Amino acid sequence: MRLEIGDKVAVLDDVISGKVVKVENNNITIDENGMLYTFEASELVKIEQDQHDLSKYLDINNSMLKEKESEVVKKNSAFKKTKNEVIMEVDLHINQLIKSTRGLDNYDMLNLQLDTAKRKLEYAISKRISKLVFIHGVGEGVLKTELQYLFNKYPVKYYDASYQKYGLGATEVYIYQNVNNFENNY
Repeated sequence: MRLEIGDKVAVLDDVISGKVVKVENNNITIDENGMLYTFEASELVKIEQDQHDLSKYLDINNSMLKEKESEVVKKNSAFKKTKNEVIMEVDLHINQLIKSTRGLDNYDMLNLQLDTAKRKLEYAISKRISKLVFIHGVGEGVLKTELQYLFNKYPVKYYDASYQKYGLGATEVYIYQNVNNFENNY
């Protein structure tokens, strides 16, 4: 196989892929997000699409794999039901919200997390979901503090979520369905 400048390639024994930028004898230099790597031609394979795009079209006919896949879908659901009560879980870890933080500073990431929290909270209020759990992690406590400031603008009460289930990095929010109850409690 002959590789040319501009070809998309992947490294056979690594998770590196990029475009060919230099061909010199048997040495091929590729660019992966601004990083240049040089490999022998035998270590590379030409690809037409990214692996992520290809995996969308896989046809799985194995019944055991289908069962496991459906179990994973159930486990990753944003809603948990306990004792006839629906609890919506929202993971605010930045890697759960976007694919890459490249080009974002801490301020941008915090705003993205807060916008997501606000959107999910307003969704829960509109759908009359009474409990949400925001998983924010421990860190420096900046996100948790900002979330508490946000929650104070809504008819909710909030408290640390179950330590046993979430550790220290989650806040549970109870939404008052009747605003009169909210006013009587405060």
